[in-house]
Amino acid sequence: MRDSLTGILNEDPALEERVGGGRNPFDRAKREAGKDWPASALSMIGAKRMLQLQRAAEFVIERGVPGDFIETGVWRGGACILMRAVLAARGVTDRRVWVADSFRGLPPPDAARYPKDAGNMLCVFDQLAVSADEVRAGFARFGLLDDQVRFLEGWFRDTLPSAPIDRLAVLRLDGDLYESTMDALVALYDKVSPGGIVIVDDYGILESCRAAVTDFRRERGVTETIYRIDDSGVHWQRSAG
Repeated sequence: MRDSLTGILNEDPALEERVGGGRNPFDRAKREAGKDWPASALSMIGAKRMLQLQRAAEFVIERGVPGDFIETGVWRGGACILMRAVLAARGVTDRRVWVADSFRGLPPPDAARYPKDAGNMLCVFDQLAVSADEVRAGFARFGLLDDQVRFLEGWFRDTLPSAPIDRLAVLRLDGDLYESTMDALVALYDKVSPGGIVIVDDYGILESCRAAVTDFRRERGVTETIYRIDDSGVHWQRSAG
């Protein structure tokens, strides 16, 4: 299933990462590392980050860490579909997967408030704007669209602070921007249970994302060790403190 979600299974070609771009041939090395945008597959996070996500979901289930799963910034929904699949495979019925996204692409950078976002123009790429209905169709394709999947549609600053989430066992951040990453951390970090896993998708490749994580951890006194997944993703486990 992981290979299907990333497009490795059917050698799905890649989208050119430019406005109005065409397609490039399938490159296994890039796809496994999550370094291209699949043409039709449901996730761009690559094989290593997808496997780590599966293991994180299984880890919290096996150890009884309470809480739901969430991804903030879902694109076509592949990572969320995988988390729902883990719940299904383990027969877990008392956890939800929260699917949080604008479902219209990234926000324009607000450089006045968030200088680290200056020049980040991912907002202009239509390839990154995927509707909620398209994401629901992806869940349905795998038979995983049910009441354990909940959508939070809108900008994070509007949806996350009031989201009806009590506790989280897995918090996966994929918002790219400083603003999006900080909004998610401020709204959701306190809901992560002790022993829960925090995953940041773009920490290694986007300075804006990394700066938000660094600033939040410093301001909040978060000292848990950050572990690298691949060139891009990292994770840490929240302690009891």
